[in-house]
Amino acid sequence: MKNANVNAAHDSSPVQRSRAYASSEDFCAIFRDDVDSLYSLALVLTGSEEVANKAFLAALDDCRYGRAVFQEWARSWSRRSVIKTAIRLLDPVRSGANGESNAELETVARQLHPSLRWVVRLARFERFVFVISVLEGHTARECAALLGTGPGAVEEARASAFHQAAGKAQNSLPASYVVNSQGGVETISSLH
Repeated sequence: MKNANVNAAHDSSPVQRSRAYASSEDFCAIFRDDVDSLYSLALVLTGSEEVANKAFLAALDDCRYGRAVFQEWARSWSRRSVIKTAIRLLDPVRSGANGESNAELETVARQLHPSLRWVVRLARFERFVFVISVLEGHTARECAALLGTGPGAVEEARASAFHQAAGKAQNSLPASYVVNSQGGVETISSLH
């Protein structure tokens, strides 16, 4: 039985194999359909509209022209690409404190659901850790691998973020939410 599956994979045509992978058009459709969610993810991570725009567009390019990805993984790959691009642009492990001005962070915070405004006010590393490990649902080890640091540093930053949240008596929503232009709420779906 096992050999039959291996032979079937080898016997499939190039067209059948190519359909197993997400195309450039597939990623364009994902970024178009999930623009609010993916841009909001970039915005919460970066704390800057300018950097969020760069991260969003660079992630789209990475998805379109990067490695081949199974179609079933394309949506989560898009989210991961936004995260990795934001990390690449801001290097939260080595950059230390926020490079964003308080005015810029407040502008971004006003775009978020009130229960999450405190997230963008976290120090950059803590913000990345909280978004990746709590809002996006990655384990401490996965978060550490993405950020290029150890799991201990991630656990410490996550604990600090929760401590700050408790001090502000915030009640975080299960995923990150952004207030849209009509005053409604948009969700950033998790990878799961």
